[in-house]
Amino acid sequence: MNNKYDLTEFEQGLQELGISLEQSQIDAFMRYYELLIEWNSFMNLTAIIEFKEVCIKHFLDSLSLIKVMDCHQSLTLIDIGTGAGFPGIPLKIAFPELKITLLDSLGKRVKFLNEVINQLGLKDIEAIHGRAEDYAMPKALNSGLRESFDVCVSRAVANLATLSEYCLPYVKVGGSFISYKSEKITEERQLAEKAITILGGQIDSQNEFMLPFSDIYRNLFVIKKLKQTPKKYPRKAGLPSKEPLA
Repeated sequence: MNNKYDLTEFEQGLQELGISLEQSQIDAFMRYYELLIEWNSFMNLTAIIEFKEVCIKHFLDSLSLIKVMDCHQSLTLIDIGTGAGFPGIPLKIAFPELKITLLDSLGKRVKFLNEVINQLGLKDIEAIHGRAEDYAMPKALNSGLRESFDVCVSRAVANLATLSEYCLPYVKVGGSFISYKSEKITEERQLAEKAITILGGQIDSQNEFMLPFSDIYRNLFVIKKLKQTPKKYPRKAGLPSKEPLA
């Protein structure tokens, strides 16, 4: 399969991240790319479709999580607002020990995610349909997801205070919420600190870097869960984004 793709930059990027993959894993990434392009032709999954750009801006970006955590562990991880499966599916391909839940609010995208999971034969990964608030509220029908994950990740576009209200309720005490951000957000971080404290967390670290073979700045925020999130959070749908905690 790989002969039709120039893997030079992808493989060098993996090397820069200290990630070593077997041929079967490389093949899985290529098949994922093909499914992404096939499904993107009739539904909106990504504006990035050129092979090298997908490798850098989606695959390597997703895998950059290894900069802030040891991904070679049997941890439970939930990806909030996963979209076309980033970062959750690349993490699963590269680090099969992870037990991953993908959550997205659009049923059509969840159908795509299930197709990828089936086509790639991935195990210990599931895609579920719903808003972040749906499953994190204490009285939610499937509230078993609340405070049940070692790690929550999100590449979703929202300010850090809003994202924290969506994501921290899913994290066990002692676990982490890790936010992928694409801009320098010193001011946003300062504004989010109070919200994070209210939700039971504390900013633990911030890792800034450039994506390989690009001028794209990246920021990984690691927020530790120190105590349980008060039961009134997250608030009902829409409020976390309209009125971020401050």
